[in-house]
Amino acid sequence: MLVITGGAGFIGSNLVNFLNNNQDDEILIVEEMDTYLKKFKNLDDLKYIDCIDKNTFINDLNNSSSKYKDKINNIFHLGACSKTTEPDRDYIMSTNLEYSKDILKYSANNKISLIYASSASVYGKTNSFIETPENESFLNHYAESKLLFDQYYRKHKDRISSQVVGLRYFNVFGPREFHKEGMFSVVYHFFTQINESDNINLFKGSHGYEDGEQRRDFIHVGDTVQVNNWFKNNPGVSGIYNVGTSKSRTFNDIANCVLDYYKRGSINYIDFPDNLESQYQAFTEADMSKIKSKGYSKDFTTLEDGVKSYLDWLSKQA
Repeated sequence: MLVITGGAGFIGSNLVNFLNNNQDDEILIVEEMDTYLKKFKNLDDLKYIDCIDKNTFINDLNNSSSKYKDKINNIFHLGACSKTTEPDRDYIMSTNLEYSKDILKYSANNKISLIYASSASVYGKTNSFIETPENESFLNHYAESKLLFDQYYRKHKDRISSQVVGLRYFNVFGPREFHKEGMFSVVYHFFTQINESDNINLFKGSHGYEDGEQRRDFIHVGDTVQVNNWFKNNPGVSGIYNVGTSKSRTFNDIANCVLDYYKRGSINYIDFPDNLESQYQAFTEADMSKIKSKGYSKDFTTLEDGVKSYLDWLSKQA
C-alpha cells in the first residue's frame, strides 16, 4: 500500500491520478480535514482505499493494533501548509516540521521508503541552486520550516538504512490547483485575469530586473509526478534533490504564452508590493546535475507546451 499525505492537494492528487493510470489504486490518502473540503473535488475521478485525517494516521501508526502500518510500502509526504506568507510560525512549524519528523521517524524505524516535499524556497536570494548548505537560507516561515526539516534529515541520514528522498520543487504549475487561493501558479492567475478583463497583471521592474523580467524555473506538475515515480522505482537512491527544468524563464514569457493562446489581451505592469520586497525570489533556476548523476534522464515539458496543455485543461473544466 502507498500512503500519500496531501493526496487531495495539488501535486498529491496528480500523483494519485498518475498511479491510477498505471493500475495502482492501493493508496491511502492522508489529509488535514480542516482544509479537505476546499480540495475534495480533486478526488472525484480518482481511486483510493480511504482518505483519513493526518492526526488519525499518526495515532494509528503509534497504536499496537494499527490498522495500516503493516501494509505500508511507500510514503509520499506532500502534505504541508504551503502558504509562503503565513504569519503564524507555530502553526507552520507544527504542520511542516514536527509532523514531518514523526513521519520520518516512523518510516526509518520500519524501513519504509519516504519521499517528501521540500522546496526551492530554501535557497533564499542566492543565485546558486545546488543542494548544499552554503547555498541555503530562508525568507519566510514556510521556507524556514522546509529548511529545518532538510537539516533534520541530514543530521540523521547516516543512521537510516531505508530510502529517504527530499524533493525541492521549483515553481510548479498545472491541473488540480483550484483550491490554492492566494498560492495559485501564475498560469492560473493569468487564466483568471484574461477571462475577466483581457488584461494580465505583472509586477514592474524590481531587484535589478525590468518590468516582468523577473525569472523563475517553472515546471509542469506532470514532470514532478514523473520524478516521484522514478524515485519510487529506484529505492536505492536517497538524498535531497532539485526538481526543476534547469531553465529559468521570465514572467513576460508566461504572459505571452497565455496571450498567444487566447489571441487577445495585453500586459498591465503594476507596482511591486513593498511588503514582498524582502521575501521575494526574483530569480530561480534549478541545478539538476545531482539527480541526473543518479540516472534520471527524462525530458522536461517546455514552458510553451506546459502552458498550452494546462490552458486546454482549464478550458475544459470551465
